[in-house]
Amino acid sequence: MDAVPATDLVNGPVSALDPAVAARLRRSSDGLVAAIVQEAGTGDVLMLAWMDDEALHRTLTSGRATYWSRSRQEYWVKGATSGHHQYVKSVSLDCDGDALLVTVEQVGAACHTGTHTCFSDNLPVTDGEGARA
Repeated sequence: MDAVPATDLVNGPVSALDPAVAARLRRSSDGLVAAIVQEAGTGDVLMLAWMDDEALHRTLTSGRATYWSRSRQEYWVKGATSGHHQYVKSVSLDCDGDALLVTVEQVGAACHTGTHTCFSDNLPVTDGEGARA
């Protein structure tokens, strides 16, 4: 896989993503869109990752969740090294175009720590009455 997104020096990143889909995306300053990953069977929110146009194209055309690693500056297919695969069931774009909901069949743990979901550290919440919810 490419180590960095393919780039056209005049027009910026190049991808085979459908231009109609690309036109609807509102990207961050580094060209990324948040991808919220949800498990199809349980509805559990599993993780948050990032996609650029090419990662989204690869996800839509392969059925395998593909993300852009901000720390490694490369594409990664969930499960390629861990065996904890994500098989994509659907991808939805939010109303603002700045987030994706990726619904997957999760095989194994979703979190790099080995837990089912990255969202397992619940914080205390106090309601408007001063009581804990």
